[in-house]
Amino acid sequence: MEKGSLSRVFEVAADEAKCSESRDYLIRHRGAYYAGRHLLIDIWGGKNLSNAGAIDTVLRRGAEEAGATLLHIHLHEFSKNGGISGVAVLAESHISIHTWPEWDYAAVDVFMCGETDPMRVADLLRREFSPSRLEISDNLRGHIR
Repeated sequence: MEKGSLSRVFEVAADEAKCSESRDYLIRHRGAYYAGRHLLIDIWGGKNLSNAGAIDTVLRRGAEEAGATLLHIHLHEFSKNGGISGVAVLAESHISIHTWPEWDYAAVDVFMCGETDPMRVADLLRREFSPSRLEISDNLRGHIR
Protein backbone atom coordinates (compact mmCIF):
# COMPACT_ATOMS: atom_id res chain seq x y z
CA MET A 1 0.00 0.00 0.00
CA GLU A 2 1.27 3.43 -0.88
CA LYS A 3 2.10 5.42 2.21
CA GLY A 4 -0.50 7.99 3.16
CA SER A 5 -2.66 7.07 0.18
CA LEU A 6 -5.91 6.73 2.13
CA SER A 7 -5.54 9.70 4.45
CA ARG A 8 -7.40 12.11 2.24
CA VAL A 9 -10.46 9.96 1.42
CA PHE A 10 -11.90 10.24 4.94
CA GLU A 11 -13.62 13.19 6.54
CA VAL A 12 -14.37 13.75 10.18
CA ALA A 13 -17.84 15.06 10.79
CA ALA A 14 -19.44 16.29 13.98
CA ASP A 15 -22.36 14.00 14.74
CA GLU A 16 -25.50 15.91 15.60
CA ALA A 17 -26.60 13.27 18.12
CA LYS A 18 -25.26 13.76 21.62
CA CYS A 19 -24.05 10.90 23.81
CA SER A 20 -23.85 12.78 27.13
CA GLU A 21 -22.70 16.34 27.51
CA SER A 22 -20.31 16.45 24.55
CA ARG A 23 -20.54 15.93 20.81
CA ASP A 24 -19.43 12.67 19.28
CA TYR A 25 -16.94 12.94 16.46
CA LEU A 26 -17.36 10.19 13.93
CA ILE A 27 -15.55 9.43 10.71
CA ARG A 28 -17.56 10.09 7.59
CA HIS A 29 -16.77 8.12 4.44
CA ARG A 30 -18.89 7.99 1.29
CA GLY A 31 -21.94 9.33 3.10
CA ALA A 32 -21.76 6.87 6.02
CA TYR A 33 -20.60 7.42 9.59
CA TYR A 34 -18.22 5.14 11.50
CA ALA A 35 -16.91 4.94 15.06
CA GLY A 36 -13.30 4.86 13.89
CA ARG A 37 -10.59 3.79 11.51
CA HIS A 38 -8.50 0.74 12.41
CA LEU A 39 -5.17 0.04 10.72
CA LEU A 40 -3.65 -3.42 11.15
CA ILE A 41 0.03 -3.10 10.28
CA ASP A 42 2.49 -5.96 9.77
CA ILE A 43 6.19 -5.11 9.89
CA TRP A 44 8.93 -7.47 8.71
CA GLY A 45 12.67 -6.89 8.89
CA GLY A 46 12.44 -3.78 11.05
CA LYS A 47 15.16 -2.44 13.31
CA ASN A 48 14.76 -1.83 17.07
CA LEU A 49 12.01 -4.44 17.56
CA SER A 50 13.48 -5.34 20.98
CA ASN A 51 14.34 -1.77 22.01
CA ALA A 52 11.78 -0.61 24.61
CA GLY A 53 13.03 2.99 24.47
CA ALA A 54 12.59 3.17 20.71
CA ILE A 55 9.12 1.63 20.93
CA ASP A 56 8.07 4.04 23.68
CA THR A 57 9.24 6.96 21.54
CA VAL A 58 7.35 5.67 18.48
CA LEU A 59 4.12 5.27 20.49
CA ARG A 60 4.42 8.81 21.87
CA ARG A 61 5.34 10.40 18.55
CA GLY A 62 2.71 8.36 16.72
CA ALA A 63 -0.05 9.74 18.94
CA GLU A 64 1.29 13.28 18.53
CA GLU A 65 1.74 13.11 14.75
CA ALA A 66 -1.74 11.60 14.26
CA GLY A 67 -3.30 14.42 16.28
CA ALA A 68 -4.43 12.14 19.13
CA THR A 69 -4.44 12.71 22.88
CA LEU A 70 -2.08 10.39 24.77
CA LEU A 71 -3.46 9.20 28.11
CA HIS A 72 -1.07 6.40 29.11
CA ILE A 73 1.64 4.08 27.77
CA HIS A 74 2.36 0.61 29.10
CA LEU A 75 5.21 -1.60 27.85
CA HIS A 76 6.09 -5.15 28.81
CA GLU A 77 9.45 -6.70 27.88
CA PHE A 78 9.68 -10.47 27.52
CA SER A 79 13.19 -11.40 28.64
CA LYS A 80 13.31 -14.86 27.05
CA ASN A 81 13.04 -13.69 23.43
CA GLY A 82 13.43 -9.92 23.68
CA GLY A 83 9.89 -9.30 22.42
CA ILE A 84 7.87 -6.32 23.61
CA SER A 85 4.15 -5.75 23.93
CA GLY A 86 2.96 -2.21 24.40
CA VAL A 87 -0.06 0.01 24.20
CA ALA A 88 -0.62 3.72 24.03
CA VAL A 89 -4.07 4.43 25.40
CA LEU A 90 -5.52 7.46 23.65
CA ALA A 91 -8.59 9.57 24.23
CA GLU A 92 -9.36 8.61 20.62
CA SER A 93 -8.68 4.84 21.21
CA HIS A 94 -5.23 3.16 21.03
CA ILE A 95 -1.98 2.21 19.33
CA SER A 96 -0.65 -1.23 20.23
CA ILE A 97 2.47 -3.15 19.25
CA HIS A 98 3.62 -6.73 19.74
CA THR A 99 7.12 -7.68 18.56
CA TRP A 100 8.76 -11.01 17.83
CA PRO A 101 12.42 -10.08 17.23
CA GLU A 102 13.32 -13.75 16.79
CA TRP A 103 11.01 -13.78 13.73
CA ASP A 104 11.93 -10.23 12.63
CA TYR A 105 8.25 -9.32 12.89
CA ALA A 106 5.93 -6.85 14.65
CA ALA A 107 2.14 -6.49 14.66
CA VAL A 108 0.77 -2.98 15.20
CA ASP A 109 -2.86 -1.86 15.65
CA VAL A 110 -3.83 1.78 15.25
CA PHE A 111 -7.48 2.47 16.07
CA MET A 112 -8.57 6.10 16.14
CA CYS A 113 -11.69 8.20 15.94
CA GLY A 114 -12.34 11.90 15.77
CA GLU A 115 -10.08 14.41 14.11
CA THR A 116 -7.03 12.15 13.84
CA ASP A 117 -5.04 10.64 10.98
CA PRO A 118 -3.93 7.08 11.84
CA MET A 119 -2.05 6.78 8.54
CA ARG A 120 0.54 9.19 9.99
CA VAL A 121 1.40 6.46 12.50
CA ALA A 122 2.04 4.06 9.60
CA ASP A 123 4.31 6.66 7.99
CA LEU A 124 6.21 7.05 11.29
CA LEU A 125 6.61 3.26 11.65
CA ARG A 126 8.08 3.13 8.15
CA ARG A 127 10.56 5.91 8.98
CA GLU A 128 11.56 4.73 12.46
CA PHE A 129 11.71 0.94 12.05
CA SER A 130 12.95 0.90 8.42
CA PRO A 131 11.22 -2.40 7.64
CA SER A 132 12.02 -4.47 4.59
CA ARG A 133 8.25 -4.98 4.24
CA LEU A 134 5.23 -3.20 5.74
CA GLU A 135 1.63 -4.17 4.99
CA ILE A 136 -1.49 -2.26 6.04
CA SER A 137 -5.08 -3.43 6.33
CA ASP A 138 -7.35 -0.38 6.58
CA ASN A 139 -10.72 -0.99 8.25
CA LEU A 140 -13.70 1.16 9.17
CA ARG A 141 -15.18 0.10 12.50
CA GLY A 142 -18.66 0.58 13.90
CA HIS A 143 -20.95 1.59 11.03
CA ILE A 144 -23.15 4.03 12.95
CA ARG A 145 -25.43 5.14 10.11
